[in-house]
Amino acid sequence: MEQKKLIELRNIVKSFDGQLVLKGVSLDICENEFVTLLGPSGCGKTTLLRILGGFLDADEGSVTFDGKVINEVPPYQRELNTVFQKYALFPHLNVYENIAFGLKLKKMSSDVIDQKVMKMLKLIGLEGFESKNTTLLSGGQQQRVAIARALVNEPKVLLLDEPLAALDLKLRKEMQYELKRIQEEVGITFIFVTHDQEEALTMSDKIVVMNEGEILQVDAPQDIYNKPNCRFVANFIGESNIFPGVMLEDYHLRFDDHDFDCGCFGFKKSEPVDVLIRPEQIEIVKKEDGKLTGEVLSSLFKGVHHEIMVETVPGTRVTVQMQLIRNQDVASEDGNEMISANNFYVDIEDVEHMDDREIIALSNAQAWNPHTDEFISIAHVEYDLRAEEGIYPVVFSTGGGTRIERRIHVVNQPVVRNERANEAVMAFNFVRSVDEIMESQALDTDLKTWAGAQGWKLSDEETSVELYVDYDFEPDEVKEGVYPVTFETTGHEFKVYTTAHHEEGQEVGLFFPPEAIHVMPHTEY
Repeated sequence: MEQKKLIELRNIVKSFDGQLVLKGVSLDICENEFVTLLGPSGCGKTTLLRILGGFLDADEGSVTFDGKVINEVPPYQRELNTVFQKYALFPHLNVYENIAFGLKLKKMSSDVIDQKVMKMLKLIGLEGFESKNTTLLSGGQQQRVAIARALVNEPKVLLLDEPLAALDLKLRKEMQYELKRIQEEVGITFIFVTHDQEEALTMSDKIVVMNEGEILQVDAPQDIYNKPNCRFVANFIGESNIFPGVMLEDYHLRFDDHDFDCGCFGFKKSEPVDVLIRPEQIEIVKKEDGKLTGEVLSSLFKGVHHEIMVETVPGTRVTVQMQLIRNQDVASEDGNEMISANNFYVDIEDVEHMDDREIIALSNAQAWNPHTDEFISIAHVEYDLRAEEGIYPVVFSTGGGTRIERRIHVVNQPVVRNERANEAVMAFNFVRSVDEIMESQALDTDLKTWAGAQGWKLSDEETSVELYVDYDFEPDEVKEGVYPVTFETTGHEFKVYTTAHHEEGQEVGLFFPPEAIHVMPHTEY
């Protein structure tokens, strides 16, 4: 039987100080559902809840409750009650008085109030606690009182804004089941906000996954987990192995340099996709029995299972030497200008594409007024650069005539090729000053630029490959010297949950059935 829609949110837009928090959100919520708004901090879930409760006004859009638009209805007139993260119990009232507070405001008779309060105490399992001071209750008990105080008014909807966040782990787990029991027993709609995926999966009839002010997927917990519609949802719910792939045709795809059967269809031929396999759906077998083979990188015991990392395709890496020197700035005769620059390396194949702007960038040439720290333009760059290995002078100068000479090293830089991963990586040794390292605001990016680090696909040199940077020094504490810096791509690593231990370095096979493979449209999340 189709459930009746109780709440309809349509095109809800909300901004704070010019920052768009909700971007036209629409959502239907039915009677007697346990709905969870799930997402990272700042995704807009609490803002949406507060708009529904009437504590915030939407900039655009409508909120319909039981067939009536309630945008202008104040919170106290809406048939919704809210349980906040900090419970907001009245410390000067005991348990009974806290629960009865709303009923007394409605001027109900004392016998009716007593019946309703005692019913709530039984529901939350706190019979005999009527006279207890709420400040002496445990966190879980305080939460139950807050829920009872909200439910005693018999709302059609209960809004819960991360009510488990203040509890310890064991109590949180207990209260997850308790909340679901209470919701089923009272038979009303619960709308629950959390960033905890386990809470959402345990309690919900329906999960609404949000990110950056948008709803990405609305589904039952089983479908959210087993059939996420994009990379973000797959990563946010549970542990994931996600790889780029290509859908060859219905029920057939290619990833990790192998072809596989799967249960997915409806994609275009040769469409780029994201491939998901959950860690518990992979079995470690003998090398000769696996659909894929790889090396065990790590094994971590988690109590009920081992978390095994298996690398099937190694990453590509290149290590270069970074020489750090003290600043060798040059000052003008009158002391009103300073200029600095560094030696740098360039590949022989890139020489013909070099221009003044790139040379200035690679050498980090800059000039400034030492009295005001204002930058001065590099007016002239003089060099005679040829596509031949060697060392070539380059002179940078300002319009005022302050100049500095440095060296361009033209080298035939070898490329690190990884045929199995279909990628190549290249980088150069480089020279920089200690101050440049210490003052860098985005060191990884600067290191890539200074080293001319780049990665690309062997099959298509126009397609770049993302590089990660690894170094063993503290940027705030570096001194003059030579430091190795590594630029690398990520290999293909599978996370596997198994009850069996496997040694690091062991060659193993990985097996998974076609139904374990879930295919999603490719996204940049």
